[in-house]
Amino acid sequence: MNRTPLVAALVLLALAAGTASAQTRAVPATTEDLTYSYAAVVKRAAPAVVNVYTSRLVRRPNYPPFFDDPFFRRFFGGPGLPQVPGGETSRVQNSLGSGVIVDPVGLVVTNAHVIEGADEIKVALADRREFEAEVVIRDEKTDLAVLRLRAQGPFPALEFDDSDNLEVGDIVLAIGNPFGVGQTVTSGIISALARTQVGVSDYGFFIQTDAAINPGNSGGALVDLRGRVVGINTAIFSRSGGSHGIGFAIPSNMVRLVVASARNGGEVRRPWFGASVQEVTPDIAESLGMDRPVGVLVGKLHPRGPAIAAGLKTGDVITAVDGWEITDPNAFRYRLATRGLGETTQLTVRTRGREKVVGVSLIAAPEDPPRDVRDIGGASPLTGVRVANLSPAVAEELSLDTDADGVVVIAVQRGSPAQRVGFIVGDIIDEINGEGVQSTARLARMTENRRRSWTITIIRDGRRISSTFSG
Repeated sequence: MNRTPLVAALVLLALAAGTASAQTRAVPATTEDLTYSYAAVVKRAAPAVVNVYTSRLVRRPNYPPFFDDPFFRRFFGGPGLPQVPGGETSRVQNSLGSGVIVDPVGLVVTNAHVIEGADEIKVALADRREFEAEVVIRDEKTDLAVLRLRAQGPFPALEFDDSDNLEVGDIVLAIGNPFGVGQTVTSGIISALARTQVGVSDYGFFIQTDAAINPGNSGGALVDLRGRVVGINTAIFSRSGGSHGIGFAIPSNMVRLVVASARNGGEVRRPWFGASVQEVTPDIAESLGMDRPVGVLVGKLHPRGPAIAAGLKTGDVITAVDGWEITDPNAFRYRLATRGLGETTQLTVRTRGREKVVGVSLIAAPEDPPRDVRDIGGASPLTGVRVANLSPAVAEELSLDTDADGVVVIAVQRGSPAQRVGFIVGDIIDEINGEGVQSTARLARMTENRRRSWTITIIRDGRRISSTFSG
């Protein structure tokens, strides 16, 4: 038997294995072999990430010096503290956050809470230039705001990427100004998608990341490895105030909607569904014969809403929007909100044990009746409220049941009688001394004259509350 070919083959295999082993353990021959870096992504993205500085004038009453002692404040604290003659003192309160330039003309997106109550806003670029900025949109529902730099561009700007294309495990970078130390870049991965129990905004649907996010990062960019914005960093889960590896970002598809509204006139208009929805619990799923709890259950339908026009009925379960599975009402609202007005969205609906696809037209909520905004004066407990007639449009703005009607509080003046007795935005004023309040005009007439007592009934969070006040 000739063993020569076999020996030769074994020698070749040994040489190949040795070569592979040598390649595995070889000393890097070039800088490229040694360097693994995100520097190219950072160079592309960092110039468009800015620091946002705000200041506001805060006034507080002059109290005697000993009332700064915690012992005295414990026993004498509260609204009845005696004031030193001379009224009040004022001081400037500063805060900081981050932002992202998303248009070369100077549009900057940040979080709404970053600029809350600001009297002055300044934006500092990565190249150390500073500019004053004005607010174009402040949308509390999404916790987003768009600013415009008071300067001529062009400025470095970032593009949006489609946040629906993200997957858990994707590498991302967070860029911002944590603790005011200056621009900082941290890296991590997408830890989870579609987080809806964060409680930061009405459209709670967040990207979760373990990239370190700290106070001051709010409003900064979450970018992918192409240097495109996939989210705006907005919140962290922390027991100490520092990063614990659980950060949340608003998806770019929601941010894109608000920025587009800023470009088109400064008003965010969202689709109106025209029906209330609730989460499908395990018990509800079992009663409906569903394999698992998924989707939202359709409740009360507005008689003029798109939902009823599409043939939806109370008790139907919506399991998907345009093919995206829905797990709870927040996810449903997010999917609708990121669709454009004038389009038709496809809902996957389970009705009477069968599944079908229904097209729903996306229209803006109507303002009928007209809101007829009025400021209530006079000598009533309601002095200092601003009210409007309830319509589907007003109800949508205030996150109320769109089927509600009557008169609703849309603002409360600071320090007014109405604020002191506890009226808040969203209160529906139902009755005064047993008389129904049908419109803002009627409410204004009812509060013109003094009364010995006022019994005011409101609806708050679906509950009727009556309180009596002296005149």
